[in-house]
Amino acid sequence: MGRMDPGVSLYSRKVLIEAKSPHIMPDWCRFIKGVVDSEDLPLSISREKPQDTALVGKMRKALTRKLLSTLSKMMKKETTKYKDEFYKEYAFFLKEGICQDHESQEALSKLLYFETSKGMAGELVSLDEYVSRMPPEQKEIYYLFAPSRELALQSPYLEGFLDGNREVIFIFSAIDDFVMANLKKFEGRNLVSADRSEVDLPEKDGEKNEEGKDEKEEDGESSSSDSKLSTEEAKEFCNWFQTTLSSKVSACKTTHRLTSSPAVVTDSESGAMRRMMRIVETQEGGAGAMPLPKQTVEINPNHEIIAGIHRLKDADPVLAKVLAEQVLDNCLVAAGLLDDGRSMLPRLNDLMLCVVKSSVDKNEFDQDTVPMAEVSKDEDGAVESSVDEGIQESPKETKDEDASKDKK
Repeated sequence: MGRMDPGVSLYSRKVLIEAKSPHIMPDWCRFIKGVVDSEDLPLSISREKPQDTALVGKMRKALTRKLLSTLSKMMKKETTKYKDEFYKEYAFFLKEGICQDHESQEALSKLLYFETSKGMAGELVSLDEYVSRMPPEQKEIYYLFAPSRELALQSPYLEGFLDGNREVIFIFSAIDDFVMANLKKFEGRNLVSADRSEVDLPEKDGEKNEEGKDEKEEDGESSSSDSKLSTEEAKEFCNWFQTTLSSKVSACKTTHRLTSSPAVVTDSESGAMRRMMRIVETQEGGAGAMPLPKQTVEINPNHEIIAGIHRLKDADPVLAKVLAEQVLDNCLVAAGLLDDGRSMLPRLNDLMLCVVKSSVDKNEFDQDTVPMAEVSKDEDGAVESSVDEGIQESPKETKDEDASKDKK
């Protein structure tokens, strides 16, 4: 399927000057069909091209403004028709216009609709509606790229926003990623990807952290036996993680934006853009995959996996390194940056083998263990011992013993 040709033809005093003119409307408006007839347009001798390019430019701007005004009115007065009929069919052209036509960028951005984390599947929200629902303390507009809504809701990048009651825009295609990168701002508010490290989230997690520190100071106990790391342990783990995976990790630090995930990579290149660049390179006959730059990793010091690897790094360094590599690859998968998931298969097989062997050895140990005698005292202080709770003295044997004692 080829590229769509412009659909507006240029006339002067009912004489066709240029059929499907590429000059009279911006390229993103090529879905518009019609004619423009001007009585004042000067013509060249051949009557094939207009002479006054400045006048054509003014006509182009006037027609674009008229189109945007018409779409804006339709969006406000016939919202359902706009969403279900027009936007569903022609949203791609509006998004293309944001990337190409910077003069119309602001007006075009008001015509866009997206799904969000607080809406239902298929429920579309405009950027104006999103801004109207923002809490007063929120200064930025957040968006998250994912292949589908289900994967977006499962993304570790969304955890901190859900915990802080922040709404996040979901984008599912590469063109949406380009739109956000080109738009940059809306109504004076920055558009920020959820995978950035500098996202402004509420201090709820920080307050919990301080309370946890106070409790530890009162108890006077080390956190090494718990499923979380202290500040010093977290710092030590980050240094070890960065050193161990120095060829893939540029920096490692702690974060409190995560609740159920052990780690994420932040400030990385867009997964959608990387896939598009890889497709273009393949079409152009490029050899080999693009090298992935070193990543910035943020770990969750309160996660059991991180605490477990911290304890293993001294007890079993080889296993700890394998687990650290798997944690990093999991982060790359979540960010959409892992080019080929098959590279993880040998490591996953080794980890499954370790789990299976550990479980089998434990079961064999439990079966070989002999139950120890249970010792208890009766009411008079006498010691009673039994190896098996299921063995009890019968009433008949008890009566015979009592009768023999009486005879004596």
